[in-house]
Amino acid sequence: MSNSRIAVTPAAVAVIQQLKDTYGELFFHQSGGCCEGSYPHCFEKGGFLIGSNDVKIGQIEGCDFYMAGDQFAYWQHTHLTLDVMPGRAAGFSLESTLDMGFIIQSRLFTEAELQDLEPVSRAD
Repeated sequence: MSNSRIAVTPAAVAVIQQLKDTYGELFFHQSGGCCEGSYPHCFEKGGFLIGSNDVKIGQIEGCDFYMAGDQFAYWQHTHLTLDVMPGRAAGFSLESTLDMGFIIQSRLFTEAELQDLEPVSRAD
C-alpha cells in the first residue's frame, strides 16, 4: 500500500461535507503564490481551470487535490494535511462563505515513506 501525500483533519472533513451539500462536487488547488495564493483553495468542480503544469497529488474526501507544478517541485518530499481554522482565509475559496479558512500543515516524509509514495499525475 502506497503512502498518501495528503491527509485531512476531522474538522476539515466536516467543512468539506458542508460545502459538498451546498455546492456538489469539489476540488482543491494549492498554487504556492503569495498572500491568498499560499492557501489551499476549494472550488466547485469546473469552477477553476487546472493548468497543464498542475500536479494531482491525491484525493481527500472524494475531492481531487492539485498543486501548481513549481510548488510541487518544492513540496514533493512533504506530507500535507488539510486543516481548517475560523476566520476568512482565501477570498475565492468556497469555505470563506462559512467564515472558515483551509490551511496546510506539513512535515517531511521519512526515508521509508519516500520509498513508497502514491504516484502523482499531471492535470487531466
